Amino acid sequence: MPPIDEKLEAILADVVHRNAGEEEFHQAVREVLESLGRVIAKHPHYADQALIERICEPERQIIFRVPWVDDRGLVRINRGFRVQFNSALGPYKGGLRFHPSVNVGIIKFLGFEQTFKNALTGMPIGGGKGGSDFDPRGRSDGEIMRFCQSFMTELWRHVGEYTDVPAGDIGVGGREIGYLFGQHKRLTNRFEAGVLTGKGLVYGGSRARREATGYGTTYFVQSMLESRSDSLEGKRCVVSGSGNVAIYAMEKIRAFGGKVIACSDSNGYVVDEAGIDLDLVKEIKEVRRQRISEYARRKGGDALYVEGGSVWDVPCAVAMPAATQNELTGKDARTLLKNGVIAVGEGANMPCTPEAIRTFQEANVPFAPGKAANAGGVATSALEMQQNASRDSWTFGQTEARLAEIMRRIHDSCAETAEEYGAPGNYVLGANIAGFVRVAESMQALGVV
Repeated sequence: MPPIDEKLEAILADVVHRNAGEEEFHQAVREVLESLGRVIAKHPHYADQALIERICEPERQIIFRVPWVDDRGLVRINRGFRVQFNSALGPYKGGLRFHPSVNVGIIKFLGFEQTFKNALTGMPIGGGKGGSDFDPRGRSDGEIMRFCQSFMTELWRHVGEYTDVPAGDIGVGGREIGYLFGQHKRLTNRFEAGVLTGKGLVYGGSRARREATGYGTTYFVQSMLESRSDSLEGKRCVVSGSGNVAIYAMEKIRAFGGKVIACSDSNGYVVDEAGIDLDLVKEIKEVRRQRISEYARRKGGDALYVEGGSVWDVPCAVAMPAATQNELTGKDARTLLKNGVIAVGEGANMPCTPEAIRTFQEANVPFAPGKAANAGGVATSALEMQQNASRDSWTFGQTEARLAEIMRRIHDSCAETAEEYGAPGNYVLGANIAGFVRVAESMQALGVV
């Protein structure tokens, strides 16, 4: 691991001690602290008043019981979480994740990352995250509705357009947001459109919100390649996952002239050298909610499904991990390099292990970290909040144009910051420092609160 400035070692040790067993959170904090030595050396005042220690400690952590009744009449119990990490720039903003892997450490790491991601957008939003260990896979619409209603019965007292504005994440799409919003309206007797984002268009949602994270990651990667006088045009691409982020990253890659030849889910991956049929993937995943193995069965021809294994074994020029944390390992990174990868962009939150990131950087392969590259989703959520506040509705074209502008600005900010601090081309360092400085400036202005 890269060395941490001695002034920051004690902070990391304290974070590890105070948050025992939360490995993903430790990893996220370490990655940021590794970048901040240069900042403290240049601007020592950022170490005053325990500012860095405060940034590493959530403002509020909420854990609650979620009882619900399944279709057989059995009472089930899950655990709900909301970590309101930092509100120095605005109301807490971050998604809800419904997945069996969810625990307080996962939510804390996501909220920490979200704080810097949201700062990079330039929008007035703080960082938060939430979710539950509930697994929506295989559950009926009725069961999911009852779970969401029970979840919101506790959460409603902690959220609001000026306090905390959740959105979707893994396991939480338009269906779940609808049930959550409906219960919030019922409990509060208010149609508070700004309390959730990712809503349906008929009740205050934003056009392009569904596409935003995947599109945004692709815009960032395209900008990264353009900075090296290259582009996605004609490039073989592999995208992990086949959910919302992956689907719309694939769609925008195709719009830029790239060719996606593989995608995956948690059971395996498909390879289609003719180019992934995106309409078929959308039908399987968005309409039928089936496994990606169905793609090979229905497509036929040369389409191949590989159960288990790693999608990163498929040779490509551009890799976009868009599934979940720590999915791309050092071994995978070495395989990608051997097979000719020239750019990597994170569509998920922290999907590459520290070893993988280091491997790409040492090989001089441009690497886009998730806190910068996948910020398009939350940026468009902030645009949805703008529309809700003004009782307005924008066209898809208007929203996407703003998204493209924001992502190019994030890219340029990361690149310029890395250059300023003596590490040209290091987007990880650039993103960490640019996000930190914006949060730190606001926290210092607000005093010790």
